[in-house]
Amino acid sequence: MCRWAAYRGDPLYLEELVSSPAHSLIEQSHCATRAKTATNGDGFGIAWYGDRPEPGRYRDILPAWSDCNLKSLARQIRSPLFLAHVRAATGGGTRRDNCHPFTHGTWSFMHNGQIAGFERLRRPMEAMLDDELFNARGGTTDSELMFLLALQFGLREAPIAAMAHMIGVVEDLADSVIGSILLRFTAAFSDGNTLYAIRYATDRKAPTLYASPVGAGYCLVSEPLNDDGDAWAEIPDGSAVTVGKDGIDVADFRPEKRSASKQQRVAIPA
Repeated sequence: MCRWAAYRGDPLYLEELVSSPAHSLIEQSHCATRAKTATNGDGFGIAWYGDRPEPGRYRDILPAWSDCNLKSLARQIRSPLFLAHVRAATGGGTRRDNCHPFTHGTWSFMHNGQIAGFERLRRPMEAMLDDELFNARGGTTDSELMFLLALQFGLREAPIAAMAHMIGVVEDLADSVIGSILLRFTAAFSDGNTLYAIRYATDRKAPTLYASPVGAGYCLVSEPLNDDGDAWAEIPDGSAVTVGKDGIDVADFRPEKRSASKQQRVAIPA
């Protein structure tokens, strides 16, 4: 399973999440403590927002711990909203266009999880894309394809609803083609203004997600960046997170076919 970290708030140097903390994302790339595998060495990526609407992005297939350019960039880049990811491949080869975050226009997306039986579902999922989004697909992962499907289903207009629609469609497809459904999905995504995240799994074993205030903003992470347990709130399985200019909100999340989301507050340390 992968590890990731995301931030939204007043501008912050990427190193505050990526390399400086005791249990930074780079540390997690070779010593994760709350994942099935401790090593996440199948590439990495960062996407950040600055003066232009589209995010900047840097990805490579090297392990994050061995790339000196990543540490240099993280020390120099200061951004109000960024996503960072270290990969442990569960499908798709170790190549740059399979590394997260994925981007399209102003949107960025990264994911931790998997769709069981994806190779049997890939072609019908791709067939749901219009020509523009199909031609935008550069890699072979289920993560990128789910991102493009969410764009197809209205991510630009209603981000959480589009993700609920996408997951519901994938579950229906898996049930029809395979006869069973197993999807695990902990993802972060953004349009450059608001940071969103979802933690959901059909078997209630979604990859972990935590939230904490950092500086004048909030970060969302796969696992805490330090040993201060009181600073980190675990986001419950079956949740949608929104981090905007007014702070952080956590609501119930279910695929569209099952139930509508309803508001539920989760206490985040101040």
